[in-house]
Amino acid sequence: MLPTKIRIKREKIHERCKNICPPKDTFDRTLVHTHDKSRTDLEQVPKIFMKPDFALDDSLTFNSVLPWSHFNTAGGKGNRDAASSKLLQEKLSHYLDIVEVNIAHQISLRSEAFFHAMTSQHELQDYLKKTSQAVKMLRDKIAQIDKVMCEGSLHILRLALTRNNCVKVYNKLKLMATVHQTQPTVQVLLSTSEFVGALDLIATTQEVLQQELQGIHSFRHLGSQLCELEKLIDKMMIAEFSTYSHSDLNRPLEDDCQVLEECVINKVSQIEEIDTDVVVKLADQMRMLNFPQWFDLLKDIFSKFTIFLQRVKATLNIIHSVVHSVLDKNQRTRELEEISQQKNATKDNSLDTEVAYLIHEGMFISDAFSEGELTAMTVDTASQRNASPNSEPCSSDSVSEPECTTDSSSSKEQTSSSATPGGVDIMVSEDMKLTDLELGKLANNIQELLYSASDICHDRAVKFLMSRAKDGFLEKLNSMEFITLSRLMETFILDTEQICGRKSMSLLGALQSQANKFVNRFHEERKTKLSLLLDNERWKQADVPAEFQDLVDSISDGKIALPEKKLGATEERKPAEVLIVEGQQYAVVGTVLLLIRIILEYCQCVDNIPSVTTDMLTRLSDLLKYFNSRSCQLVLGAGALQVVGLKTITTKNLALSSRCLQLIVHYIPVIRAHFEARLPPKQYSMLRHFDHITKDYHDHIAEISAKLVAIMDSLFDKLLSKYEVKAPVPSACFRNICKQMAKMHEAIFDLLPEEQTQMLFLRINASYKLHLKKQLSHLNVINDGGPQNGLVTADVAFYTGNLQALKGLKDLDLNMAEIWEQKR
Repeated sequence: MLPTKIRIKREKIHERCKNICPPKDTFDRTLVHTHDKSRTDLEQVPKIFMKPDFALDDSLTFNSVLPWSHFNTAGGKGNRDAASSKLLQEKLSHYLDIVEVNIAHQISLRSEAFFHAMTSQHELQDYLKKTSQAVKMLRDKIAQIDKVMCEGSLHILRLALTRNNCVKVYNKLKLMATVHQTQPTVQVLLSTSEFVGALDLIATTQEVLQQELQGIHSFRHLGSQLCELEKLIDKMMIAEFSTYSHSDLNRPLEDDCQVLEECVINKVSQIEEIDTDVVVKLADQMRMLNFPQWFDLLKDIFSKFTIFLQRVKATLNIIHSVVHSVLDKNQRTRELEEISQQKNATKDNSLDTEVAYLIHEGMFISDAFSEGELTAMTVDTASQRNASPNSEPCSSDSVSEPECTTDSSSSKEQTSSSATPGGVDIMVSEDMKLTDLELGKLANNIQELLYSASDICHDRAVKFLMSRAKDGFLEKLNSMEFITLSRLMETFILDTEQICGRKSMSLLGALQSQANKFVNRFHEERKTKLSLLLDNERWKQADVPAEFQDLVDSISDGKIALPEKKLGATEERKPAEVLIVEGQQYAVVGTVLLLIRIILEYCQCVDNIPSVTTDMLTRLSDLLKYFNSRSCQLVLGAGALQVVGLKTITTKNLALSSRCLQLIVHYIPVIRAHFEARLPPKQYSMLRHFDHITKDYHDHIAEISAKLVAIMDSLFDKLLSKYEVKAPVPSACFRNICKQMAKMHEAIFDLLPEEQTQMLFLRINASYKLHLKKQLSHLNVINDGGPQNGLVTADVAFYTGNLQALKGLKDLDLNMAEIWEQKR
């Protein structure tokens, strides 16, 4: 604030300046002229000085304002540079003067407003001083009023608040003391196996710690300790339940029988041949059992496992029924709540519409609503009583003492009852209720426990099976023994599947593995047997025992199975010369009869062990291919000359081989149908093996026929190449040809069917005509009615007569006219 004297002095100077200033009109004209002049002067100043970001520390700005060329004194130009620098200095001074003049002009224009503001400031300061004094007086009065009227009352309020805080602290400390006793109380409950009460107390304490005692430093570790206690209780409950389960499930399955290893020990100890002092290990003792003994032991084990699983299922069913009972109870509770809500909504609507009527009847509105609520409560209570007639109200004694010691919960715990199928009510606390999702998971876990029990039984059975299979015992079983074992294992698998509702795969996989090994051994034994039979086969017609005729007769009846031997009846029947199959006669060798029996063994094995159908199909295809290729090597390839020591491969050997192949071809569709009925549809593509085998057999049969024709063709070539048309008639050549044809007919007629014999001789006759025509052309004999023509005609007639005289060839159309060349 300026002193008063200085202020008065400045005001006098201002008044004097106003008197000196020209009149307003003259001042306005002067002001306009001065403003125009100032603008003109300012335009002389470069724009760079007017920029808001003007700064000489910027190199570009500095070089623009002060060019360095004005300060360069080198090169003898000092006088000129000095003059240039002086000129630059004068220019900048001129710019400065213009700016100062304009600033002074602007200040002069606003002098009156400035002095007016100064005068207003002095008045404002006087007002502020008076206001400050008034505020001071007011504060003094308020302080006096506060001392006389407020301090006592506020002190009373503070004391009341302090008291309330002390009560809260006391209650909090009391609650802390109660929570502090949680762990000892839990230990006492656990000592009496009160797991439910202990868990309920822990849950309540955890809730108190999270809500009412949150942030208490002394309890910072209590939550984690209670979590560890829960885990301990969980382990204790599991251990106790396991102990109960073991004691229940390990009860004797029968009066005098124990489970698992004891069953094996009892069985082994009953075998007198096993010296338990020498053979100490139980597994080694078990491997000394023969198949009947071991099979009986396996049957007992499967029986015990089945009873064990039934007992496990019965126990789990009880738990499962309890879970589902709780789920049903929850569902009924939700339905009742929905019905109650709907009734309440209906009640509210009806009360709103009946208010006027109730007032008219003289009732108060509050009474009307109270009566309506009472009626609704009565209805809900009756509906709940009807819904659960066996439910009973909970007494106050049902709450355990540790639960009552904690008075931290703000609302009473509600309990709901769930009735088990046995009629026992299960009291469930609201805090302990499981959600439907948790109950569903529990039900699934119970089912998984049953699956696990089944898997364990199967795993133990697999171990028992594999311990016996170490020395190749199972692979050495004959077909009937393995089939019996397979059926027992499949029955056990089906029984456990019916009990548990799911098929365990471990024992099934072990059975499949053993079945594959059995199939390999089964196939190798029969292939080796067939190979030995073929290597010793002399390809002569064999008699057919009656049992083999019965075998093919059973196939004709639509059954592919080995018939049971008829005691006594087979010995009285003599062997037959040929095999009768659906009215056709088949002359066969002994190897083929045994091959038919082997094929039926494959088919019967498929019936007894369905799981090996695909493997058996592959092995049987391999066996049939092997017989075809090996018989081709021995007969067509003449391998029997070295293997068996035959002197030559005769036409009879060839015809017999062809007929044996035809017998196998006859049964291939029957075998195919047998396997097709037992294969799954997705594996029908494997049946194409039979198509390939049939084609190979037909090709082999055709090659044998071609070989028979080739034998006679070479004979015709040899004999007819020496044929001469001369007496006597018939010629020696034609006599020899007819003799060889008769031998051929005699060799094959009893082996091949009549239609096949005719077709074969038609082909032989065609070869004969070709060679004869060639020789006649060579001899230049034509059909001219001359002497040579007559001799040839006589020989041909002799040949035709002899050929048609053979059995089965009487109606054969020989058509010998084609032998002649046309007359020239």
